[in-house]
Formats: sequence, C-alpha cells, structure tokens
Amino acid sequence: IYSRNNAEQNADCEKITAVLLKSRTGEFDLESILFLKLRGLGIHDLGCIGECINLERLDLSGNNISNLAPLASLRLLSVLNLSANRISNLDPLRSCDSLQNLNIAGNVISSTENLHCLASLRKLENIRLKDNTYNYTNPVCRNALYRTVVLEMFPNIKVLDGERIVGRGSDLYQLCKDIDDTIKAGLYKNGQLIEHPDCKPWVEDSYWEIKRSNNAIIEEAYKQFNDVLHECRLLNNRATHVISQTERSMSLKKQPKQFAI
Repeated sequence: IYSRNNAEQNADCEKITAVLLKSRTGEFDLESILFLKLRGLGIHDLGCIGECINLERLDLSGNNISNLAPLASLRLLSVLNLSANRISNLDPLRSCDSLQNLNIAGNVISSTENLHCLASLRKLENIRLKDNTYNYTNPVCRNALYRTVVLEMFPNIKVLDGERIVGRGSDLYQLCKDIDDTIKAGLYKNGQLIEHPDCKPWVEDSYWEIKRSNNAIIEEAYKQFNDVLHECRLLNNRATHVISQTERSMSLKKQPKQFAI
C-alpha cells in the first residue's frame, strides 16, 4: 500500500493536487497551509494551489511552470520563488497585493514590458531576475538599460538581483562596486590586460609581521601561556605513556598460560 501511494504521489507531481499538498504539509485543510516548498518536482500545472488562500511563502523553483493563473487568488502571499521555470507572462501576479519578495531568475521574460503588471504591487521591495550564483537570468537582462528601467518602474524597490539599492548598507555596496569597476577599467586597455612591471608594494614586507608588545602585562601573560602550554604537553606525554603500559599489561593477561613439563 505504501509503495502504491508513493507511485501515485510521484505521478501526480507534474500537477499540484490536494493529495500532494496535504502529504507535503501534513495539513488536512488547504486553507491552513501557510508555507509551502515544492522545489524541483517537475511540476508544470499548478492545479489547485489557488485554494491555499492563506499561503504566505511559496517556493516553486526548478520546475516546468509556464502558466501562473492559479496564483492570482493568493492575496496574502509575501515571498514567492519561481526561479528556473519557463515563465514569460507575470500578469496573474498583479493581484498578489502582499507580495514583498519575488524571485523570477532563470525564466524567459524577454522585455521590461512584461514587468509592468507588477508596478501596482506597493509592498514589493525585492525583485530578482538574474542570479549569478546559479547562472540564472532572463533575456530582458541583456538590455543595457534593464537596470535603469526597472528601478524607475519600481520606485519602492530596495533590492534588485541581490544588490541593495537603498537602506542600510546600500552606500557601502555602491562604493565597493564603483571601486571594483574602476580597478577593472584600469587593468584593461582595448580588451588587453595591462602589465605594470614597475609596480611596488604599498608597504614593506615586514609590515605584516606580528610584533610583540613591550607592555609588561602582555609579556607576563605571554610567558604564563607558554608555561601552561608546556605543562599540558608534559601531561599529554605522561597520559600517553600510562595508556600504553595499561594496554600492554592487559594484552599479557589475555595470553594463555604456558606450563613446562
């Protein structure tokens, strides 16, 4: 019975069913499901997922989904991961009023026009259309003006493609990015790496050496630490010797007694 149920469940993975949802969450009522992870199951039909009307976090990454229509009823959904699917149309998400975090990297979104349907989502703060870690992207990301257009389209956005735009840490991130771009620009000329044979280190070789302080307190602490370390090594050697002797004596006791006649 168990194996037959498993086979039926695996067969149903291509389409989301009530049986699949209940077995994955342990909930008897679909409306009780708040968090759901259906990653990498080969799903192409979202089926009855729209009945999980109280769903708050949903992970559907790594499937074969192209039609998002059943998600339109998920008004409380705040985090949605749709990365690595076959999605080109995001229109059904316009009614997900509570959406804050959306990952659609690794799909087939070809134009910024496909993103206009999300402009009405006032709570949306984090959008990801490309992910360099997993080499996920979308055709729209090849557009030179992609980043500028998206930021204008979503003025409330705080994080785009994993990069913080506003808020704590954004200035530091931008500074590091500018420095990195400047360094890269200086390393190459006409696509060729520039060699600088006369480059010298900024500091002397001895700069990074750890120098002992003249502070008497630190010196004394350093001496005490070395003394304790030496004592620990002696104790370890003694313990090793005692263990060796004990093992030898025990092995002798186990040997059968021999009698001379």
